[in-house]
Amino acid sequence: MNKAGSASLLRAAIALAGILVAAVACAADPLPRLGVDASATTVSGVSSGGYMAVQFHVAHSSRVVGAGVLAAGPYYCAQGSVWTAYYDCMTPGSWTALPDVQALAAVTSDLARVGRIDSTENLARSRVWLFIGKNDRTVSPEVVDALRRFYLRFVPASAVAFVDDVQAGHGMVTVDAGSRCSATDPPFINDCDYDAAGKLLSHLLGSLAAPGPESSGRLIEFDQRPFAGGDAYAISLADTGYIYIPDSCGRERCRVHVAFHGCRQNAAAIGERFVREAGYNRWAAANRIVVLYPQTVARNGWGGAFWNWSFVVNPRGCWDWWGYTGTQYHTKRGRQMRAVQAMLERLAEPRQ
Repeated sequence: MNKAGSASLLRAAIALAGILVAAVACAADPLPRLGVDASATTVSGVSSGGYMAVQFHVAHSSRVVGAGVLAAGPYYCAQGSVWTAYYDCMTPGSWTALPDVQALAAVTSDLARVGRIDSTENLARSRVWLFIGKNDRTVSPEVVDALRRFYLRFVPASAVAFVDDVQAGHGMVTVDAGSRCSATDPPFINDCDYDAAGKLLSHLLGSLAAPGPESSGRLIEFDQRPFAGGDAYAISLADTGYIYIPDSCGRERCRVHVAFHGCRQNAAAIGERFVREAGYNRWAAANRIVVLYPQTVARNGWGGAFWNWSFVVNPRGCWDWWGYTGTQYHTKRGRQMRAVQAMLERLAEPRQ
């Protein structure tokens, strides 16, 4: 190699090193150890986030004691098929029938028997809050009713709430944030004069203090990569997630709630709208609740670092409820499920 070629190679190496150093410098903070009570975790989600909340609840029912679900259907509805997910499990019709709830419940029991999810007996102590907007044209009411019927096979009827009388479109329903109530448009946050976050948290956790100022805590970004084997992008997770920590949780033991955004609702798509406007933080501030907001990222096929390429088709940044990360997606072995569980385990470690 001549001198000119050697110089070009050296400049390229220096440039690459600079990029790597900059990437490290810009990395988000580590997820803190807070000593939370991980044995009483609750979850919620919208649309694909609702399906993820159901998956996580059912798979980890020994620790997850409640789920709030907006516009989503029963566990394992998609059965590993994106076609079934898009048609049968969102807007079923005569040729794309909603999967049979009894059959899905039987699959759930079978998975529990072989240890791929926690025992379904744990669900008897759970509380469940379900919602479908009257103007939701993305997910049919019968889908959410199927989720209600699925849960009633395991959860006492008195512990299951079903709300279907709000004139909401498809999205997270709030008191005063977002678009008009009937809209189904980004950021998929709808101003309906209805506090979905407060309603679901109160149902799942019992009597709560009135919401406090969001300034009574901190919303911070954290590095999600360590919880995804160092490569969050490979499983359509963003490099960074968010967590809201009430000031009191720096001194006292707190509960934790996981809020799963919907498709096209991650930070890459709408900024911090969901993590700031969904309505959880005010309730968390007054009730010693840490809110974890894990984040997805859109994928359109091959991508990743040159030494670790991966193929994922998830153009809308949805949570995996049909199997784009592998056949174990709905069990404790699912790659996104493992990542979120690892985040919860970190939060449960003693404070440093």
